[in-house]
Amino acid sequence: MSTSEFDEFRPPEGPRKRKRKRRRRPGMPRSGDGSREMPVVPDAEFSSYYGRPVVKPAPWGPDVAVYMFLGGIAGGSAVLAAGAQLTGREALRRNSRLAALGAAGLGAVALVRDLGRPERFVNMLRTFKVTSPMSVGSWILTAFSTGAGVSAAAEVDRLTGARLPLGPLRRALRGLERPAGLVGLVTGPALATYTAVLLSDTATPTWNEAREELPFVFAGSASAAAGGLAMVTTPVAQAGPGRVLAVLGAAGDLVADAVMEQRMDPTVAESLHQGQAGRMLQASKALTAAGGVGALVLGGHRAGAVVSGAALVAGSALTRLGIVQAGLDSAKDPRYTIDPQKRRLAERRAAGITDDSITTL
Repeated sequence: MSTSEFDEFRPPEGPRKRKRKRRRRPGMPRSGDGSREMPVVPDAEFSSYYGRPVVKPAPWGPDVAVYMFLGGIAGGSAVLAAGAQLTGREALRRNSRLAALGAAGLGAVALVRDLGRPERFVNMLRTFKVTSPMSVGSWILTAFSTGAGVSAAAEVDRLTGARLPLGPLRRALRGLERPAGLVGLVTGPALATYTAVLLSDTATPTWNEAREELPFVFAGSASAAAGGLAMVTTPVAQAGPGRVLAVLGAAGDLVADAVMEQRMDPTVAESLHQGQAGRMLQASKALTAAGGVGALVLGGHRAGAVVSGAALVAGSALTRLGIVQAGLDSAKDPRYTIDPQKRRLAERRAAGITDDSITTL
């Protein structure tokens, strides 16, 4: 303590007041030992601006889900028709060709209805962009519909006893029938699965998290639906390939769905089990499992084939509707966007990755 000659002129000091210990407010961090800086405010909890979504929900309604479902049936039926064409199963070939064209036509109606104006689909064909799933999908649908239309027209002309007013075009139709049928073998799988790539290419949490397994889910669902529809429309004697496709598709759908949920972020995976989407997906699993077992055990009997096939078709429809609804719901809740990002950031820092653009933001 320093002293000075003027100390004697200072007034006497009163007793010092004892400092009161400050109470720690709830949420405030405990004080440290002074060896390092401590935060003076509690960790912030995330809340979006006025509760608004972090990502913009896709402007898609039920029409898009219906288009995806019908595209799956069309693609699977075209593959089944091509196989029947190569193996000489006339009833299965005819029914599958008609199913492929009918599903593709109804799906195009649902797509145009969602777009609002028919010319918007034509505008998508003005360019071909490999990096755009929408552009590629538009061309896939066009090529598929052309082949399905030619092969189905040949079947209708055959059913009517060559009474269609085709004139000299009938010979050309007969010559193009087989190549057009094989077009479905190439474009059918792409039509059934490209919509999964279209969904996962967005920032919607559920769809983006499921990007690796979603095409396999759609492929299995489409196969189960196409095989189930063939079991309903085709006599048992010729529906053998349809039963095989239905059983394999149902098994693949259930396995891919289980792997998808296991790999997804646990927070985002909740969207597949909550609300209307959760109810639809739960029902789809039950119908797919029941239809697959029924096709395997009762597919050789007409009544069993019809019931099992109808269950598989319904399960496939609910799969598409449920996944689309789950994605829309996940985009509306900021938690599905922020929580996985924070978890991935913590994992990278725990792994010692602290010098990249992700961990230094």
